Amino acid sequence: MTHYTQKQKNILSTLAKNIRLARLRRKLSVRSMAERAGIAISTLGNIENGAPSVSLGHYLQVLSVLRLDEDLLCIAEKDPLGRQIQDVRLTVRKRAPKKKDLPSVIEHIIDKGNTEEPEFE
Repeated sequence: MTHYTQKQKNILSTLAKNIRLARLRRKLSVRSMAERAGIAISTLGNIENGAPSVSLGHYLQVLSVLRLDEDLLCIAEKDPLGRQIQDVRLTVRKRAPKKKDLPSVIEHIIDKGNTEEPEFE
């Protein structure tokens, strides 16, 4: 049996309330919404009550009917913790990269063109 933290329960409860409000704003009955989503009325009831046992697929079906399915794409989009972890693991070079054999445009200009024309890549 899975135990959920209070924070997780609050998130599901808020999501449930938002889905119910979205349905009511569109003036859809529970029966109509369930039919359009292709789910049982009891499953829609569980979604609107924030039941954690409902699959993400059923949430997606309901959100699609409400035309809110693309909101799922916002999940983990910013991910500040993941970015911090990534930045910590970035390798830092201990020395500068080796210089190329060919002179750069800047070196040619500094040399004031006193040498022959450089070959640029």
